[in-house]
This record gives sequence, structure tokens and C-alpha cells, in this order.
Amino acid sequence: MSLRLSRLLAGEGSTPPGLPNFDSTTVFVRAAASALRGEEFPALGMFPSWLLPVAARLNSLPRRARTGIYTTGGANEGVSPVELGNVDVERFRQWVVDQYPDRGYPAVIVGSSNGAAVHLAALLGVPWLPQTFLVPVSRSLPPDAIHADLEWGAEHAEPFLAANPDVSLHQMHDPNQDRLMVSKLAYFRTKSRRLGDAYEEFIETVLASDGTIITLECEYDWPAVRIDDRHTYQVGGLGGLDPETYYEGDEAIAEFLEQQGANRDRWYTPEPDERVPEAEWGFDPALGEDIDRFAGENGYDVRRLQFDEPHELSPFVADRYRERYAELDRPVDRLFVQSFALVEPWWTLRTGSIPYWTPFNTAPDAAQLDSYLDGVEPYDEIWATLFAHGVDSAGLGSIDRWRSVLSRARDQYGFVGVDETEFPYDIETHVRYHEDLPETIRARYAHPAPMTFDRFDSIADDAASAAGLEWTKR
Repeated sequence: MSLRLSRLLAGEGSTPPGLPNFDSTTVFVRAAASALRGEEFPALGMFPSWLLPVAARLNSLPRRARTGIYTTGGANEGVSPVELGNVDVERFRQWVVDQYPDRGYPAVIVGSSNGAAVHLAALLGVPWLPQTFLVPVSRSLPPDAIHADLEWGAEHAEPFLAANPDVSLHQMHDPNQDRLMVSKLAYFRTKSRRLGDAYEEFIETVLASDGTIITLECEYDWPAVRIDDRHTYQVGGLGGLDPETYYEGDEAIAEFLEQQGANRDRWYTPEPDERVPEAEWGFDPALGEDIDRFAGENGYDVRRLQFDEPHELSPFVADRYRERYAELDRPVDRLFVQSFALVEPWWTLRTGSIPYWTPFNTAPDAAQLDSYLDGVEPYDEIWATLFAHGVDSAGLGSIDRWRSVLSRARDQYGFVGVDETEFPYDIETHVRYHEDLPETIRARYAHPAPMTFDRFDSIADDAASAAGLEWTKR
């Protein structure tokens, strides 16, 4: 695979310096914005159209070559350590607001990254502005060299923190799920502690004078090492393993490391000294305080939507779609499960599907979907994308496990854009999830008008409470 093609596969050049194309936040922003523009969301919003035929045939390569594409493509998105002082998170926020149509909105959503939030934004017809961004930093270390990565980050983070005084840095190292990437990249995940000029100016421009700011607050936390006031270090991330397992080890980790040819049966980690908002999904409450200040100065209402873990927003959003479709006398018997970054809000509405987002592709994700299905009327159809990350990580949900959950449908079920024989090395799924969708889910409906915010607000308190969430007016 040429370096040029690897860069194109990584979507080179379409985001500000330091902001990667291939990350949950950037993909979710593009997906939410595409829905508000009334557009489909092909190929994660990353690949140029002329490259799609190539990207859709990559499974013909040996698996080793495909894992190399993941690694090289990620590495090519890394910023040089010497340039960290030039990375400006405010430019990230400006990029976000530039994606959305410049028109009036009754509300805006600000806060945690979450795929279900993309579908909530599409349902309400409002923008979602993320708190968290990834800055991938180029460096080379063995994936299991955790102490060395911590020390490397402590040595190199100061220029970035000095240049961005309004963010917290949650350095993250996952040698399980992100194993292909962390050998070439340090993961600097940042959380805005203030709205910043770009978000403030956008909200003042587009939000109705009596509008509402919804703060999306995922309270999921993780054990971490405190490096300094605004810099923590996290081993592992949300997925197939409990947080403590990364630090303590278990049989699944020992088996995984043996399969990877690692000369160890567990990871040797620094002792965590506190729990902090999880790097990718958690909410730093400092932003909520700044939103209160800004809203008070401008006369906006604020609503807090709080939940403990990322997946908990999914049933709440699914129920709102069921209500909206019922109001329109449309069927509510088709579930479309969307995995990690493989989200498609435009086609979700076009096919009259109920969206259910899973944070990743692990056994716990499958179990959470099973639990959701236990509590609702059976669906006639259940379809699912399945994100492939190129490594048979500990805690992964097998194809058979996922198929067994989907088979709970009363009539039709299956995967969308998934090569079942190649998961989790199915690199083509990043293109095929969209290409196969119209042929897999055949129903068609006109796109509905957004659910009005007043209607949503009137039911959100009781609905959130029923789902184990909190909807707080303040």
C-alpha cells in the first residue's frame, strides 16, 4: 500500500492541523451535520468518491496488509511532537461549527461524544457540539510499553497545554482495542473546559433568543494517574474489559497477549490515584459551569441530560424515534443497530428505522443490546453495522454472538455491509456500511419534520427518569 493511498484513506487535509479524520468525534460531527443538511453520510465522510471502488475491495489483501493499513493510516494522521505548541483546539471548535447550516435552531446540544447523540440531533434538527477531541501525536513505542508512554507524554505535553489553557488533557493508551495504532501514536484526548469563542459566536448567531442549550453529560469515569493539574493518564478504554482488568490482568488478557506474541501475560501499569472522566466518552463538568455562565449572560435556558455510561443514551433516543414515528402513523417495528463510527442518520430516517447505537463491537455491547431487547416489544426487523478495528481484541463479541442477538427479530435480520468471514479485519465495512444499506433495508419514507423542542422538552423529564437518565432544568 503506497504512502499516498494510506494518507487518502485517512482523509488527509480536510480538518485543522492536529485534528484527525478517523476518530469518533470528527465522524459524529460530520454525520450530524450531514443530517441537518439533508444529505446522506457515505464512507464516514472521509473518502473521496473516486477512491470508493478501491476502498471497497481491500478485503482481497492479506490480513497482515490490512492491519498495516490501519496502522499506517493512523500514523499519517499524527502531529509531530515539535508542533504540539501550534495545535489550537479553538480551531477544532471552529471547524465543528463550520460544518452546520447557518440557520436558526430552537436548541443546541453541547457535551459528551456519543453516537446516539447524533441521532438525537437529527431527530430534533439541531446541532451537536462536542467537548472532546483527539490529538494523535507521532511517536514510536512498543504497544505494551505503558510506563514509557506515560513518561513520553509527561515530557511532551507542556507546550500543548500552554497553548490551550482552556482544555484538560486525558492521555489514553489502550494496548487492547487500539493496539494497531498505539505503537505509532500517543493519544492526547482533550476536553474543553470552556465554550470558547467559536462555540459562543455560533450559538449567539443561530440559537433563538428564547432557545435552550442541552448539556450532554456522560458521567462515565476511569482510573487514571494525575500528571499535573490538567493532565491525566488512562490505561485502556471503554470496551470489552472492565477498567480494573487493565491494571490487574486476567485470563482473557493473558490469552490475547499470547496470541499477539507479547512476552508477558499482563500489562505492567502505573498505579492509578484517582478516577476522572473517561478520555473518549466522559464529560468534564467544568464545561457545564461555563455553559451556565454563558446562558445566564445571554438569557438562554439550560437543560442537563445526564447518564452514567455511553450506551445508556441509546434506549432513550430509540424511544423518542418510536414516539415520533407513531405520531406520523408509521411502523415502529424496524431496529437499526449502528456500531461505533458506522452511523447513518439520513438513511435511518429515510428507512423509518429506530436507531440503537453501540459504543463498540464487544461482548458487553452485545449483552447491552440483548438487555434492551428484553425490555421492549419485539421488532419484526433488526439490522446492524459492525465496526471492524483490525485486531482480535480481548472482550470482542464474535460474529456468532452478534448474530444471535439480531436473530431475536420476528421476521428479518442481518448485518449491513459486514463481511462476516473477515470480522474484525473487515476493512471494507467502512465503505460498505453505506453502500449496502439501501439494498438491505428496503423500506422508504419521506423525511419527517423534526420533533419540536417543546414537545421533546415536555416528555423528556419523565422519559429520562424511566430510562435511568436525568433531565434537569436549570
